[in-house]
Amino acid sequence: MKMIRTLLASALAGLCFAASAQWQWIDKDGHKVFSDRAPPADIQEKNILKRPGNRKLPVTLTPDSASETDAPTAAAAPLLPASAAKASGLDKELEAKKKLAADAEAAKRKAAEAEVTKAKIENCARAKQAKTTFDSGVRVGRTNAAGEREIMDEAARAAEIKRINAILARDCN
Repeated sequence: MKMIRTLLASALAGLCFAASAQWQWIDKDGHKVFSDRAPPADIQEKNILKRPGNRKLPVTLTPDSASETDAPTAAAAPLLPASAAKASGLDKELEAKKKLAADAEAAKRKAAEAEVTKAKIENCARAKQAKTTFDSGVRVGRTNAAGEREIMDEAARAAEIKRINAILARDCN
């Protein structure tokens, strides 16, 4: 019985937490919208009624709604939400993190390109050496699938020269 109460209490707490992460705003048609996601970019800041964590935006005073004695102070120092200052700091942090991630991705891409270039240089050097060997006219032997050494005939030699020329064309440019 105690375990059921604990589970029920934790489930209710989870629901309350999920409900606190709600957005509320008035859409362009004048309807109230409730969502767990932020409103679209076309919704004006004044139309956002509630943000996650029950942080409501304070009402800013306009010259028409303020009394004449409050008008100079209201116009001189409009009220800003407390989350606006934090949001700009968070935006800067987010932008910095995005920049670091982009820089890391660029460095990773550059390292991969350097590895490909290094492999092409090695392939080019090997292909040049093999081309020199085949052009010299020396009999060339290789090991077959059974592990036996055999001398290449003219057809196999021509195919290997064609393959080497393709490697030279691809990697030595």
